[in-house]
Amino acid sequence: MTIADTSTTLRVLTVNTHKGFTFFNRRFILHELRDAIRATHADIVFLQEVLGAHEAHALRLARWPDVSQYEFLADSIWDDFAYGRNAVYPNGHHGNALLSKFPITFYDNLDISMGKHEKRGMLHCILRPPDMATDIHAICVHLGLHERHRTRQLTSLCTLLKDEIPATVPLVVAGDFNDWRQRGQEILMRSSGLKEIFAECNGQVARTFPARFPLLRLDRIYVRNVGQFQPITLSPKPWTHLSDHAPLAAEVTL
Repeated sequence: MTIADTSTTLRVLTVNTHKGFTFFNRRFILHELRDAIRATHADIVFLQEVLGAHEAHALRLARWPDVSQYEFLADSIWDDFAYGRNAVYPNGHHGNALLSKFPITFYDNLDISMGKHEKRGMLHCILRPPDMATDIHAICVHLGLHERHRTRQLTSLCTLLKDEIPATVPLVVAGDFNDWRQRGQEILMRSSGLKEIFAECNGQVARTFPARFPLLRLDRIYVRNVGQFQPITLSPKPWTHLSDHAPLAAEVTL
């Protein structure tokens, strides 16, 4: 069963793109990934580990796009997009991106890196759907691998929610939280008023890693100030061959 289609019903998708390569970087699959993302009919897409540029790949791979990966994925489906560059290296850079079918009126990338070797960020966007009287705030998140780093990064997220996001506006926070022990889940539920869609509807957050045999619960979709929400079940294929993370999708009505 799905939420009835109305002008205030949104479909949300989050996926760690693994820079457009399969697990262990064996094959370049950005074109297949674009087709799979399109097939979800998402209104808002949260992307992590998306390449803004990579000179070496561009020279080596015949199918490498002439534009950034997030522009290539947006194509003609998502009119607006925003990119937050997190990691910079000699050949290029990568970060988080958000694709939106609604105008993005503001975006800001918050650097939440805890060291030199693990660059992370939170991309905060404000969306303005034409038929709605209120803006939507969306935050694309990619947290660190070390728990003490994640704890500090979650504190930064809670501060952002408290200081920069109006308490009454619709909010979606999604991405790769790397929170396999679910301690971050406890922090966010306790201090920010966020509800994780899969935990609320299914009793626990979803297993998403590794994509072929998901064991760890790394990825999340949180909401606040929305009317209804529910998870969307995506078929394992073709996603099991497109990234090391399984995607998450949900419907949200405002």
